[in-house]
Amino acid sequence: MPNTFFGLSIAKSGLYASMTGITTTAHNISNAETKGYSRQYASLEASKALRVWNKNGMIGTGVDVIGVDQLRSEYYDVKYRTNNTIYGEFNTKNYYLSEVENYFNEIKLEGFTTTFDKMFDTIQELQKNPTNLTVRTQMTNYANALCEYFNYVYSSVQKVQQEVNYEVYNEVSKINSIGVQVAHLTKQINTLEVVGGKASDLRDQRALLIDELSQIVDVDVDEVPISQKTGLVSYTVRINGQLLVDTYHSNELKCEPRKSKNTMNDAEGLYDIFWKQDGQAFNLGDDTTSGSLKALYAVMDGNDRMAFKGMATAEKGAKTLTLVSDFTYMNEVQRMNLDQTGTLTLGNRDYDYNGFSVSKNDEGKFVYTFALDDEIVVGSDDISPATEAVSGFRYNTIIGGDVDYKGIPYYLSKLNEFVRVFSENYNDIIKEGVDLNGDAGLDMFNTRQVVTGLDYNFVKDFSGYGQPDVLFTSKSGEYEVEDDTQNLGSYYFMTAGNLSINKTVDADPRKVVAAKTIANGIENSEIALKLLSLKNEHDMFRQGTPAQFLQTLVSEVGIDTSKAEQFAKNQEDVLGTISNQRLSVSGVDQDEEAMNLVRYQTAYEMSAKVVSVMNEIYAKMINEMGV
Repeated sequence: MPNTFFGLSIAKSGLYASMTGITTTAHNISNAETKGYSRQYASLEASKALRVWNKNGMIGTGVDVIGVDQLRSEYYDVKYRTNNTIYGEFNTKNYYLSEVENYFNEIKLEGFTTTFDKMFDTIQELQKNPTNLTVRTQMTNYANALCEYFNYVYSSVQKVQQEVNYEVYNEVSKINSIGVQVAHLTKQINTLEVVGGKASDLRDQRALLIDELSQIVDVDVDEVPISQKTGLVSYTVRINGQLLVDTYHSNELKCEPRKSKNTMNDAEGLYDIFWKQDGQAFNLGDDTTSGSLKALYAVMDGNDRMAFKGMATAEKGAKTLTLVSDFTYMNEVQRMNLDQTGTLTLGNRDYDYNGFSVSKNDEGKFVYTFALDDEIVVGSDDISPATEAVSGFRYNTIIGGDVDYKGIPYYLSKLNEFVRVFSENYNDIIKEGVDLNGDAGLDMFNTRQVVTGLDYNFVKDFSGYGQPDVLFTSKSGEYEVEDDTQNLGSYYFMTAGNLSINKTVDADPRKVVAAKTIANGIENSEIALKLLSLKNEHDMFRQGTPAQFLQTLVSEVGIDTSKAEQFAKNQEDVLGTISNQRLSVSGVDQDEEAMNLVRYQTAYEMSAKVVSVMNEIYAKMINEMGV
């Protein structure tokens, strides 16, 4: 049978339970605007009933507060993070492609179109009056302005690539910081929960960090109890399938500048990501992964799957390698973007090359011969795939990587293609004529050798210059020419970034070529007439005229940017919907909390009333029933 003061004990439990409910509600109201906060509630249950020796059998003993829990849906957490990763990818692509688009828009504004038209206007004037030195000077000035325009666009877009590279470093730092914080919070949570209770606020902080991480990379979280008795749990976080956090330990990523460039257009010092502990490369994931980090690499390295690649023939112990490719862009000088030195992947092994030469086979395909720094090691692990050939082994070779996205390298390669094709067509016409002095025409559009600063003498075949069957070489490493008095070059060396006017022509307007011949001191204008036809030459590019080529390129940038913008907007809407769904479960509704506050207040008052009633009973029993 319960003791005389049993009712007071029951009332006391009601007071404690109501007070817990009031303080929990107050905590919810205080954090109504706190980002990542999940609504908490007091879990109550009836206290263990007491057996009594009468007809009742059992009698209630009050209420117990078994804990303060939080309302959170794991389903909505996973759904939110998955879509947040997708949003992070498209939002990042949209941001940086918009920057690239701004520079390319100059083509149809006051950039290329205006300068290009004015240059051809002066050529038309030159055709009318080929000996006019003022017109000749104007023509070289506009040609210079055209070169400067392409130099500006090229360097500006390359600066965007450097910005992307810097953002890669920032994102990696953020991943490392989040990993450390998650591991630290997990330790705090386990320390608190091992003695009972729930560290709800700390769990909210950890979940918010995971939400932030999910915008950068794909995230998988797994929480498994270690012991049911102690309440300890194992908490792991994987990014792109690789372990970042293992309960109390966080792995760390690091950025390392590439020792060689993927293409000649890349900025110096672009980062690759590795795990600091074992030096293994961080896997950016496959086509199923998303996130801002993957988007950064897509923009920074995207080449529309136009990496330098093909089937290579190599022999064990050799320090040279030959490569032939079926891809059209690898069999045209104007579309080549292979750097003079770099690293190629042969099978499963990397080799540094210091230079290369290019020739043609009977099928008209380019044959690349690379000079390697180290001997080739051929083994079963290095061949992927491989078939034994007469001269050794043939296997897949690639430089850089095939990135299925039109990023900065792709657009810069298109600019290079334009300046090379246009310059070659222009210079070929110039070489048919003579200048005012009667001398053979010099290349108008050129580029300068980095070391000597001299303009190249462009040739399409080195065979007539002591290098049989060679179209051109990289002029580096094993192929470096010590006494290069002729400064022979290929249009491969020309980029939109180094395009310039021949220094000799720029300094002397008499060197401008307008005539094919000079007879009896009178210069005709046959060359100037041919130059004029280039403006509307429909066969110069696959896209048509020079202007049409660049207009197509601008449209391509615009479409890619618009697509990324639309996807980002759609994904933002989806993310907002999922966020609202998640908030409907875990968010704080102030109206609901106000009702709970009244409810707990009433319960508290009723329990207090029980105490008051019990007090009167005890007073009657003690003071008035005594003898």
